[in-house]
Amino acid sequence: MLAQQRQAEIAELVRVHGVVRVVDLAARFGVSDMTVRRDLEALANKAIVVKVHGGAASTASSPPRDFGERWFRPPASTAHHREKNAIAAAAARLVEPGSAIAIGGGTTAMLLAQHLAGVAGLTVVTNSLPVSDVLHHFGRPDQTVIVTGGTRTPSDALAGPIAVTALQGLHVERTFLGAHGMSATGGFRTPNLLEAATNRAFVAGARELVVLVDSAKWGRAGLATFAQLEEARIVVSDIGLTVEARAALEERVDQVVLVDPADRIGGAHRTP
Repeated sequence: MLAQQRQAEIAELVRVHGVVRVVDLAARFGVSDMTVRRDLEALANKAIVVKVHGGAASTASSPPRDFGERWFRPPASTAHHREKNAIAAAAARLVEPGSAIAIGGGTTAMLLAQHLAGVAGLTVVTNSLPVSDVLHHFGRPDQTVIVTGGTRTPSDALAGPIAVTALQGLHVERTFLGAHGMSATGGFRTPNLLEAATNRAFVAGARELVVLVDSAKWGRAGLATFAQLEEARIVVSDIGLTVEARAALEERVDQVVLVDPADRIGGAHRTP
């Protein structure tokens, strides 16, 4: 099979399944892992797919579509997808094989799960149905996914007293949470009271809090605060942050990671 034919079929597989793995593609086409990686690189350069750890993902921000008989409804907005995916890629580089982490709900969290699908030996605690499905169907067999119960929210997260109870007593190295909005005075916020309480439980059970939030969220209102800026050990955002926002974050957060969505290598600017 010619490289162009193989790449066209890979692009279709990504379109249908949302995420594909290098090892699966190599076995399917009877080629080496290196050949598959070159194919994925060529597709990524054309913005047809997004390279993730161990494979590739769709450039669409909706969750993978082919989870057996289950179909997700599309997210309300696909805005700032490039920023979110770059943020997720940078956050994935903070995760060590064999570690125990927690991931909250939201589009960026689902993209983070795609980037973590190939990381060995992970234990992931999550209240996100898309995150759990990505890791269940496309993650490694040596990964463990623990899903909280709770009341399903519009963002396909499980929240409320049941989720909080499930999180009590669990301890992870890092919790990765998104935010609906953030500000110097209001901290990190969400419009849902149940999600706010659940996020606070995530924060309480983690050694470090990592917040994944694109620059458009600065100054956006939210009904409830789940963490103040200084409670975050790391904030991963993008270079679109205003000077004011950067100054506020750098003053209160130990480490600010700013990604450039235009950088295909996934580079990031780090501020100690």
